[in-house]
Amino acid sequence: MISRREAPLRAPLHEQLREEFRRRISTGAWPDGSQVPSEATLCEEFKTSRGPVRQALAALRAEQLIVGGRGRAPVVHRDALSQPVETFLSFTEWATGLGKEPGQRTIEIAKRTASPVVAAQLGLADDVQVVSLLRLRLLDGEPTMVERSHFVLEAGQPLFGFDTDSGSTFRFLVEHGVDLHSARHTIDAVAADETDAELLGIPAGSPLLRERRVTTSSKGEALEYAEDRYRPELANFVVHNTLNQRAPLARVLTPGNPGETE
Repeated sequence: MISRREAPLRAPLHEQLREEFRRRISTGAWPDGSQVPSEATLCEEFKTSRGPVRQALAALRAEQLIVGGRGRAPVVHRDALSQPVETFLSFTEWATGLGKEPGQRTIEIAKRTASPVVAAQLGLADDVQVVSLLRLRLLDGEPTMVERSHFVLEAGQPLFGFDTDSGSTFRFLVEHGVDLHSARHTIDAVAADETDAELLGIPAGSPLLRERRVTTSSKGEALEYAEDRYRPELANFVVHNTLNQRAPLARVLTPGNPGETE
């Protein structure tokens, strides 16, 4: 059952610290190759114990945003900057974490009968209505991705009370009690259709990087089926492999893309 609450719950301290440290890396406040402040220094700055600081730093090591440790002072590895799977669902958070200005333009939001593909992905009967959202997403004003999202009615209904041109629908829905808990991602390539071509300013048939996603609740109920189509010269996807940990999916800026600055 989806419930509303007056204010979102604050994230655990180690997650807040992780995002702050990632922001410092993305903005250059902690420059590439520089030594990461000591745990003692960070504990003093944030008035906390070593536990949350160590957890936050461990998360950055898993993402390879810092390297070293075990006898060597950890240093910043900015080239590995990516979006961890925990915040992968939000384009806005990803862009902001990279020091970019996210943008969006809503083309359509409507209730409609689910298509056979959408119904199958969400486990719905063919005649059930869903909330469908079509948006153009931008990085620093550059058309980057066409977003097609389809929500089961109960999950998507709150969007009709939200200005979808104003920011993250993911964050809005979470703050209004929608249980967007986890997602399964499928990455492949697809040719741009006429809608993609018009919105992205590219020829029809141009190759696009497609990410299809089924987002589920903490109970395993399918709440959203989405298909995001990226210009491949602006963004791509990587997987970081480690011996003792699951490989996190990451979305990154394509090296040398026109919107990237040193």
